[in-house]
Amino acid sequence: MVYNGVMDKNFKVRVMIGFSMFAVALVGLYTFDSIPFKIIFGFFSAMSMIELLSFFKKKCTIYNIVLSLIEIVLLIGGTVFVMRVDLDHFWYIILGVCGYDIFAYLFGKLCGGKIFKKSRPFPRISKNKTWEGTFLGLLTATLFVGIKILNQNSFDTDWVFLLCGPLALIGDLIESYIKRKFEVKDSNEIIIKNKFFKYVEMLVGGSEGHGGFLDRVDSTAFTGTVLLVIILVVFGL
Repeated sequence: MVYNGVMDKNFKVRVMIGFSMFAVALVGLYTFDSIPFKIIFGFFSAMSMIELLSFFKKKCTIYNIVLSLIEIVLLIGGTVFVMRVDLDHFWYIILGVCGYDIFAYLFGKLCGGKIFKKSRPFPRISKNKTWEGTFLGLLTATLFVGIKILNQNSFDTDWVFLLCGPLALIGDLIESYIKRKFEVKDSNEIIIKNKFFKYVEMLVGGSEGHGGFLDRVDSTAFTGTVLLVIILVVFGL
């Protein structure tokens, strides 16, 4: 894949990992109530926290400690949401969050810079994001969730899940902001130096020198936490 004349060596790997994890999530839908699935999701959250704590080896400030505590709360809240939500509603998370994550990156690489030549929506937080990728990713996520809502004729109760795309974007930006403050490029770049974690990180493409568990679940953590609060407050469930 060539982008602005530069070969993005990780493009194919990122897309492959993204669709692979999407497939795993779909399989998980059919074993959603099983203990193994919940253990796996909990493992992802735990590994994300370990990665986050490893950032302090690079830079430790009071502000960064506060940011880390916020992210840990989001990871816990997202995990609680997954443990509580039923199978039908978990579909919205898969369609909305995965839909945004995968297609924002895909469209960003394929179409980025073709309409808005130099403009970036979040240059100080995530300079690689493009208007094209962001907009088309949000549109795709909204369409996926909207079609499911219409199919189930459940707009009165499920409209809140239309927020999945925008919330996934915000969650991604929060993690990017945290990494910037810690001066970390990829969430696993420190912990992957440990031989044990190196092999664990391969599960999410870590051997390619990018990504990490936190990079995979950041959007789900924020989306799940916010939706959990909204549902508890609005619907009292």
